[in-house]
Amino acid sequence: EELNLGLLCFIAYRSMEAQILEELADHGFGDLTASQGRIAARIGPHGTRMGSLAEQALVTKQTASALVDHLERAGYVRRVPDPDDARARLVVLDERGEAAVEVARVTQERVEAAWVEHLGPRASRPLRAALERLREITDPYA
Repeated sequence: EELNLGLLCFIAYRSMEAQILEELADHGFGDLTASQGRIAARIGPHGTRMGSLAEQALVTKQTASALVDHLERAGYVRRVPDPDDARARLVVLDERGEAAVEVARVTQERVEAAWVEHLGPRASRPLRAALERLREITDPYA
């Protein structure tokens, strides 16, 4: 039986995520969980509100808050006042979080390069183009 496209995309994503977590652990960030990483990956360069993190990660605000609490205690993030709304707070990456993000980015690039090498440029270019087109109807944050 043929696997559906969503599952095929998820399998590739899960593989990349596992490799990133392994590399993070090898670089001293072994306390990061996949769930925490999914939240941290959605923090923008100038910070992101908790509600937006929860929405993007498809979790409740309570779950996002608990994950951010863990990240904050471990030194990956901090909460700061939102300059646009005195009542709101932003979650921003701290130095340790920025270092972990850099390890994750390098690993992501390495994994993608291995995929391109495996598929070859003739297959990887149209795959990227098709996935970018599919993003037009699947990603509300695009």
